[in-house]
Amino acid sequence: MRFSSKVQKCGLSPMRKFHPFAVAAEAKGKKIYHLNIGQPDVKTPPAFFDAIKKFEQPVLAYAPSPGLPVLIDAIQDYYDKLNMHFDKSEILITTGGSEALAIVLQCILDDGDEILIPEPFYPNYNTMTRTCGASIHPIPTSPEEGYHYADRAKIEKEINEHTRAIMVTNPGNPTGVVLTKEEMRMIVDVAKEHDLFLIGDEAYREFVYGGEALQSFGEFDDAKDNVIVVDTVSKRFSACGARIGCLITRNKELLGQAMKYCQSRLSVATLDQIASANLYTVGPEYFAAVREEYKKRRDTVVAKLAEIPGVQCKCPGGAFYLMAALPVDDADKFQMWLLEEFDDNGDTVMFAPGEPFYGTPGKGKNEIRIAYVLEQEKLERAMDLLALGIKKYNETH
Repeated sequence: MRFSSKVQKCGLSPMRKFHPFAVAAEAKGKKIYHLNIGQPDVKTPPAFFDAIKKFEQPVLAYAPSPGLPVLIDAIQDYYDKLNMHFDKSEILITTGGSEALAIVLQCILDDGDEILIPEPFYPNYNTMTRTCGASIHPIPTSPEEGYHYADRAKIEKEINEHTRAIMVTNPGNPTGVVLTKEEMRMIVDVAKEHDLFLIGDEAYREFVYGGEALQSFGEFDDAKDNVIVVDTVSKRFSACGARIGCLITRNKELLGQAMKYCQSRLSVATLDQIASANLYTVGPEYFAAVREEYKKRRDTVVAKLAEIPGVQCKCPGGAFYLMAALPVDDADKFQMWLLEEFDDNGDTVMFAPGEPFYGTPGKGKNEIRIAYVLEQEKLERAMDLLALGIKKYNETH
């Protein structure tokens, strides 16, 4: 049987590809501390479940293809409070932020096109791009510079006749890099001057730890035809399983094209939309508490990494991830060893090997992404396991 050349260019998720080996390790009695997937352990606000319990409609019907008005209104109000004002028609509800990204890329990319993305980047961007017949053109960074990419010369150097868009995750996954307002302005200007789309994946907007005001590329009214914002309830409200996101843009032509995809998949889950709308009633005290919790976890991971000889890591400004370069020959091989050959009193640890987060061949081979989504005591144990694992691995390899 023949498979599409596009799908064959795609790879498995580095966050999930070790799952079968983890299952085998657990079957042997090992306990695994998971730092590999960004699944928060923070409780989902009760408002979500309250809305489900109160649902009394006799028929669970299709929602409108653009999304339920109650959810669109809630998202519009959320942005109004951030002093960003969108018309209801400029907000399309999607099945998670992932579908919003996929729809956008399907609307703007053709075979042979390129999209500029700072590396390391969320690996699923590769699948979304390659299934459009396009490719990611990486903007290079380095762990020594804290994965900084917001440099006009660095970005413009990578633009060519195939470039259709710039896409950034802010705050960053996997790096935790947070852009300043001036850096965002610069990237917007580059997109405008080169007639490119600018896609802001802003799933982690609330998770910033330096006291910064919440920000979005949606603030830049002068770039209404360029800017596309992708948002989601997944991380903001610790509601990853709800699969509710949105695509926001003032570009009317793009909205019209995106509607074709929204209609082709009929609608987003009705009950999840109703419950997610209720999440937007959660007050600022929720975010303040969650932000403080993640900041403590970040500080724990950074301090623990600083104690391991040979590790390179700069303190990230946001999200709940960081990238670190380890003193090992191959992070992928090291992870397999941790699952199959290592344990400490029956315990081991998982992370996401760094190489698949890069577009440049050969980069990231000794780097890892850590998702600091475990509660404090478990996180400390996981980091101690990582330190011990590095020591023992290097003694035998």
